[in-house]
Amino acid sequence: MLAAPPRRPPPSDPEAVRIQAWWRGILVRRSLLFAALGALTIQRWWKRARLRALEARRRATLEAFTRKEWAAVRLQAWVRMWRTRLRYCRLLHAARIIQAYWRCRACGARGFIKGHYRVSANQLHLELEIVLGSEPCIVSECIPLPVKQ
Repeated sequence: MLAAPPRRPPPSDPEAVRIQAWWRGILVRRSLLFAALGALTIQRWWKRARLRALEARRRATLEAFTRKEWAAVRLQAWVRMWRTRLRYCRLLHAARIIQAYWRCRACGARGFIKGHYRVSANQLHLELEIVLGSEPCIVSECIPLPVKQ
């Protein structure tokens, strides 16, 4: 069996006891202060880490939303472009048919037709000069194309 450490007799000097108690209190308060500062440091770090993670999630959500919106805008633009091109091709085909018809019919005895057309972003400008007999007939027409702005 182990021998118990010898017990000291209580100090008889009360001033020494008060100084030792004061010193132990200082040490305890210092260790508690260091523990509190450590806890505050850890809490501050954790709060910053949570804010960074939240900001990263917000940014990722915003980027995903922006990507979807741009995809929708580009698809809409492509569809509008395709429809406008289709309309332009139909008008061009019609103009070529009219031109071919009038080129076949142009002769000096009957008269002739000449003119030109121009397609802008939202209009078809058509200028025709029809000569039948002595006086010419000039037709100018601007046909609006249905293009969504």
